[in-house]
Amino acid sequence: MTITKFAAVAGLLLTTAGTASAEYNLNLSTSQVLQDPLVIAMQGAKERIEARTDGEVTITIYPSSQLGEDNDVLEQIRGGAPIAVLVDAGRLAPFKNELGILSAPYLVDDYTQYAAVTSSPVYDQWVGELAESSGIRLLNYNWFQGTRQMFSKKLIETPEDLKGVRVRTIDAPSWIATVDAMGATPAPMAWAEVYSALQLGAIDGAEAQLTGAYGIKLHEVSTNVALTNHIQLFTGLATSDAWWNALPENLRTVVAEELFAAGDEATQATVSKLAEVQTDMEAAGVVFNSVDLAPFKAATAGVYDEIGLTAAREALAPYLP
Repeated sequence: MTITKFAAVAGLLLTTAGTASAEYNLNLSTSQVLQDPLVIAMQGAKERIEARTDGEVTITIYPSSQLGEDNDVLEQIRGGAPIAVLVDAGRLAPFKNELGILSAPYLVDDYTQYAAVTSSPVYDQWVGELAESSGIRLLNYNWFQGTRQMFSKKLIETPEDLKGVRVRTIDAPSWIATVDAMGATPAPMAWAEVYSALQLGAIDGAEAQLTGAYGIKLHEVSTNVALTNHIQLFTGLATSDAWWNALPENLRTVVAEELFAAGDEATQATVSKLAEVQTDMEAAGVVFNSVDLAPFKAATAGVYDEIGLTAAREALAPYLP
């Protein structure tokens, strides 16, 4: 962690400890920029939580990974820091492997089909076991960020076209395995570094959702987007289980309700914005092309066995389309 980020974290902890006007402070961390629908939804949740708790709970929002990269923030959370970080389940898989299936390729065909999974008793059991084994409490998992597509500097139509192409992905087992299976060379790196890496030629492409990519202007350093639809990217807010359990039950109810509502708001705002973002990217010169999904689905079918998620998929079978 950089000195600046360490100072920011230390400062927020001191603020939490020394604030007389609020008993509890929760800091929301995300890699997305201030203008992203997710951050806007967080702002609405902040206002409602503070109003409903009469200031007993205050919320501070840190966009653009100001508190550190997501994996680093998860370690802070495990240490009891009053932070909730918006992460995909792939980053939680090292602590509870089964949750990695929520970021596995072609699990569902449409983002609306995730609700049946995350409202299932199987999912609830995994969330409880995650808290017990790691100290990480997953509060919700209903923040849709968009469908992952393949951004590149060349036309991608089949998995063979990705051979030798270095593609940025999330630094988590299911993501790395997916990109590798699709035919590319995985290049895990921080989201904030992707623009410059593409600009300088350190990578040849990035798999990303449209709104997130637009937020960091990937359309300026990419010429093509292949609509591979390989992962419906949902994320959730993960916080310290110890901090959560120390929060009075009435306040937990308010925080849980409003953060879940914010996830639904973020999802609808993201879906509403997708067409506009694509139009703006096309106006900037980016070419979008549909691909035959069958070869990509076939290429990634082995990912479930590779990262030990076959049993998890079978457990979820009653809740999958």
